[in-house]
Amino acid sequence: MFYKILKSKIHHLKVTGKNLYYDGSLGLSTEIMEKASLFPGESVLVINLSNGERFETYIIPCEEKGVCILNGGAARKGEIGDRLIVLSFLYTENPKEVSPVIIKVDEENRVS
Repeated sequence: MFYKILKSKIHHLKVTGKNLYYDGSLGLSTEIMEKASLFPGESVLVINLSNGERFETYIIPCEEKGVCILNGGAARKGEIGDRLIVLSFLYTENPKEVSPVIIKVDEENRVS
């Protein structure tokens, strides 16, 4: 049997930009991606703490530090300044062997 287990969580990520006419995705700083063990194209569940929206999208890397950009349809799910929780999951037969990476960021999306 496989279990769906939390792999990583970014808590209180602040939306820094929106681009409705992009193909779609969540643009994240490569620095944050690395610390949260996220990969380009990885599927994530996003929870907007400001309006209660939940949506699934995928990650694209951005070189600029502290960036969190809602692209495409996701741009309709939040506003600049909104706070997000970003979750990624994995499937495993051994859930006791998984230790989720939990990342908290400050006002400038710096890992604290």
